[in-house]
Amino acid sequence: MKPHFTFKILIASLLYFLFTNLSFAQNSKSYPSDFWSHMEYGGGIGLNFSDGYFSAFVAPNALYRFNPYVATGIGLNYSYSSQKDIYKSTVLGGSLIALVNPIKEIQLSAEFEQLHVSRNYDNRYVGNADEDYWYPALFLGAGYSSGNVTIGIRYDVLYDKDKSIYTEAWMPFVRFRF
Repeated sequence: MKPHFTFKILIASLLYFLFTNLSFAQNSKSYPSDFWSHMEYGGGIGLNFSDGYFSAFVAPNALYRFNPYVATGIGLNYSYSSQKDIYKSTVLGGSLIALVNPIKEIQLSAEFEQLHVSRNYDNRYVGNADEDYWYPALFLGAGYSSGNVTIGIRYDVLYDKDKSIYTEAWMPFVRFRF
């Protein structure tokens, strides 16, 4: 073996081990994540019943608060309703939420909701009218906040009176967070 070639291998090996060891010798500080301290949870639940009618819904959400002024998050929606001998309806979907608090007491919101609607009618009363479709909603709202509660009103800018699960484009809301 040539001495020149052996010397090159020796130098390359020394450099490799030197830089490998130096790279492991670096101090890597690990900082605890504060992600979970910025999380807020909330949502809504509802129950309604009368003679032959039943309705229930649950809508949990999770928000990440970037600072005291801005939060974004996701939500889930599920509702079931039925009118005896007429129909049964199931709605399932999700939403993307953005909240802005220009001042502590005022909350502006935008929420995009995508819902799958399934309505099954009793053929004895409503023939061949079952429905199965996706419905989008885009709510813009404003509310008054006090502590972990916000009361306000929102408007669905994509409202379609024939397809929406909501009776009106305008609707009041109450948000709870913890």
